[in-house]
Amino acid sequence: MFRRLAKEEKDNNLNINWTNFYKSVLALVVPMALQNLINVGVTATDVVMLGTVGEKVLSGASLAGQVQFIMTLILFGITSGATVLTAQYWGKGDTRTIEKILGMGLLFGMSVAVLFAVAALTIPEVLMSVYTSDPEVIKEGVKYLRIVGFSYIFMAFTQVYLYVMRSIERVVIATIVYLFSLCNNVIINATLIYGLFGFPKMGVQGAAIGTLMSRVLEVVIVLWYAHFKNKVVKIRLYDVFHINKTLLKDYLVYSMPVVINELMWGLGSSANTAIIGHLGSAAVAANSVAQVARQLAQVVVFGISNATAIYLGKTIGEQKFEHAKAYAKRFSILSLLMGLAGAGVILISAPIANATMELSSQAQKYLLFMFFVMSYFAVAQAVNTTLVVGTFRSGGDTKFGLALDVGTMWGFSIILGAAAAFIFDCSVPVVYAILMSDEIVKLPFTIKRFFSYKWLKNVTRDNLGAETVS
Repeated sequence: MFRRLAKEEKDNNLNINWTNFYKSVLALVVPMALQNLINVGVTATDVVMLGTVGEKVLSGASLAGQVQFIMTLILFGITSGATVLTAQYWGKGDTRTIEKILGMGLLFGMSVAVLFAVAALTIPEVLMSVYTSDPEVIKEGVKYLRIVGFSYIFMAFTQVYLYVMRSIERVVIATIVYLFSLCNNVIINATLIYGLFGFPKMGVQGAAIGTLMSRVLEVVIVLWYAHFKNKVVKIRLYDVFHINKTLLKDYLVYSMPVVINELMWGLGSSANTAIIGHLGSAAVAANSVAQVARQLAQVVVFGISNATAIYLGKTIGEQKFEHAKAYAKRFSILSLLMGLAGAGVILISAPIANATMELSSQAQKYLLFMFFVMSYFAVAQAVNTTLVVGTFRSGGDTKFGLALDVGTMWGFSIILGAAAAFIFDCSVPVVYAILMSDEIVKLPFTIKRFFSYKWLKNVTRDNLGAETVS
């Protein structure tokens, strides 16, 4: 792969200043990696603190978090579909059209959040029973959902706005928002979970309140920034309720495959969690820790994939197609290197996690194996994510990722993992290795798609931002 990358790059005499390229990429990746780290830190805070309370409490909160996880992925699909367009319009210099896309994103994102909030608040028992049959775990999860469900609407607003800001290279504001959110979450969690400063011990409910208050704080900061600081792209209620039909069509063409892709991937990941959930609380607790470790190890990789989408989208919008090819190759190499580094972090973290968490001996054995699986999973995921989420989506190639995820997850790892668990009664390690095999299977398909260059397209239109709104 890398010989081919080097040969093609040498053949393209573009006179690219790679020093400036890496400086620009670093300016994007570092804030977004910090954002990812902070976001994982919010989840890790719940896992670490609730893990000291008990295995059932940790499992309940972890499985309840799957509801938010699915919603987050749909929101990510909505915003990623929007950034396919906004990054290219940013390269074109059309900020008025970006405001219209932001309006559509807020409308769709808030609508999805309302649906999930209603479900979490009205049928939490039904939602929890999908993931586990353990009555104690369900009880703890219901307590969590009945509070955290209110946070979904605040979360949707913040996520849509900040992702659009990322696509126009305004990345620092998200770091500030999520840093304040993390600090707030840690303080409230510690106070209410453990009953500090005279407050009652609230356990899982304390963690839920901490999350809710953090989401409220995020919205307050975003509204302040949008009103007082951001003079380039504004939030306009007019754009939320008056949709340009041509732009809506483009948005749906490029965003709906991403929304469905993220939903199917999210449901697939949730199905994995459900399968593991029926293997016992020891497996659930170990997987909860392993997933957090993977997310922590991949914060830079996800920063690179987001930077790829922004940088390449802007370059394509500027009509610099050969430059986009050369940049995409460099991003691919960076993602592989960071994936290998992440794998090393995961392997080093395994004994540390076992020494820290209050887990049963069985859960500790599962955790060591799961960390090993996550190490090679992280390398494949690093390359796949940068290519599919970053490179392909930057050029409007959103349907390929949908076909790839549905085929490898639902047509391979999930169905085989479910069969291993429920038909052949295989051990937890065997089931887990099968469920986590999809990223390995994806790899040759993503590499082949990359070198076809079918992903390289300009998807912008002229004169969509002509009218002005006071």
